[in-house]
Amino acid sequence: MSTNYIKRPAYIDKIKPFIGKQIIKVLTGQRRVGKSYILLQLMDEIRAMHPDANIIYINIEYSENESLRTHTALYQYVSERLKENVPNFLLVDEVQEVQSFELCLRSLLAESKCDITCTGSNAQMLSGELATTLSGRYVQIPVYSLSYAEFLEFHHLKDTNESLVLYLHLGGMPYLIHIGLEAEVVMEYLKNVNSTILLKDVVARENIRNVSFLENLTAYLADNTGSLLSAFNISKYLKSQRQQIPTQTILNYLRALTHAYYVHKVQRAEVKGLKIFEIGEKYYFEDTGLRNALRRFDFRSDVQKVMENVVYLHLLRNGYRVFVGVKGNKEIDFMAEKNDERLYIQVAYMLVDDQAIQREFGNLMAIEDNYPKYVVTMDELAAGTAYKGIRQIHLRDFLINYK
Repeated sequence: MSTNYIKRPAYIDKIKPFIGKQIIKVLTGQRRVGKSYILLQLMDEIRAMHPDANIIYINIEYSENESLRTHTALYQYVSERLKENVPNFLLVDEVQEVQSFELCLRSLLAESKCDITCTGSNAQMLSGELATTLSGRYVQIPVYSLSYAEFLEFHHLKDTNESLVLYLHLGGMPYLIHIGLEAEVVMEYLKNVNSTILLKDVVARENIRNVSFLENLTAYLADNTGSLLSAFNISKYLKSQRQQIPTQTILNYLRALTHAYYVHKVQRAEVKGLKIFEIGEKYYFEDTGLRNALRRFDFRSDVQKVMENVVYLHLLRNGYRVFVGVKGNKEIDFMAEKNDERLYIQVAYMLVDDQAIQREFGNLMAIEDNYPKYVVTMDELAAGTAYKGIRQIHLRDFLINYK
């Protein structure tokens, strides 16, 4: 692997407390969000902590490691490379490509042979057999595409409205550092990433048969980013377009897209009591650039959708559980919880008239508790102001300063 990388310390800080502990560190996230380079950074951290460390790094997707895609072959390979009287560290990239990999990891962990960190690009690796085989013996650390602050650092940009619009348009895939920020070039690259994710991590892994419908479904999600959806309503819409797709098939395809971390499903929940509604949810993309590569980005029609998307991702990166809030007949864009604290957020491009102000602030004022409430906009003049105790903040400020 290349030794050149830009550090992403937020992830290393989450891993470091578990280094040297008998617990498996599992980095999860969509393909191409930088998990491999976080492993590279982790190796340098390990060398600094343990200069005599024996580090075994394996990327299962490399063709040279194709023979290691069974748990027995992987176990034998690792065992042959362990050294005595020094700390041993095993780092496995894309471990879900190994059949029954959890059996290998369980054996190595039980025998206390090495410290284990691995990555994976499919949520199913943390369900089923892994959940039972390694229950209580692993910690999951989600990895996301670049935050706005990371985007500025990677591309040596200042925090300006122009930089923010670039981020909304092009997204935060780390590899953009190698190809620049020219929109046409970036979109061509992102179209290829879209195809790779859909074919490798959705179609092949989930045994998808109707690839054409999957592509149409992702385009539909792009058009309806941040809108309340249900499989039934999607099926109803498709019937109006003379396409007969069963509701269960739509549910299966939506689940496959979330398993690949390509989109995130956000459920609705009551503000009081946190009752989860089973019908009606929103979907946001892991990266706005990938979303915009599906549908040509038009600032006027897309900015509200993409703003919501980046606010949602910012909350995820900072460890929040996020819901769409429901208060009677009112909807709150985001109700976010962390460490027994909560905050409420409405997102709007501009509050151009009294009706828009009453809608955004009114939904929040209907909530009777005292948790923080914010309206996030791109209105420079109103940034930092408050209306009946509810702060209006600029999107740039929120993405840089609110954790």
